[in-house]
Amino acid sequence: MEGIYVLLGTNMGEREENLQQALQLLAQNNIQILKLSSIYETAAWGKTDQQPFLNQVIEVSTTFNPSQLLQALLGVEAKLGRVRKEKWGERLIDLDILYYNDLIINSPHLQIPHTGIVDRRFTLVPLKEIAPDFIHPVHLKTQTTLLSLCKDELPVKRLK
Repeated sequence: MEGIYVLLGTNMGEREENLQQALQLLAQNNIQILKLSSIYETAAWGKTDQQPFLNQVIEVSTTFNPSQLLQALLGVEAKLGRVRKEKWGERLIDLDILYYNDLIINSPHLQIPHTGIVDRRFTLVPLKEIAPDFIHPVHLKTQTTLLSLCKDELPVKRLK
């Protein structure tokens, strides 16, 4: 299967503006945005005592290999002012590679597909919106099927 998918998330400051700025910076960094999901608001996952997140999934095209794409995403996060303080803590912007075609990479600095996909409705709902039939290269199930099997019960609400 072909498709490079990235998850955007934010729960600090002007959340919608954070997403827009990230999209603009990605487009300026050799990353062409092919599809955008709707924006969804979700309760914080993992560390629940924080503001709700806005999440969006995009499909992109790039000449970057997975490691180069990761570096570009980290560069965009840094330009927008992201400071990593604690795991699952609040964040100005978070950019995660979900899938890079059907590649499977398991290295200390990069895991593709993203290990949390199957457990997180806030990822699966927007993924299903733009890539319902994309097959997870490890679980060999579509995003639609993965969402139907997901045990996460946190609500995922589409913004207007």
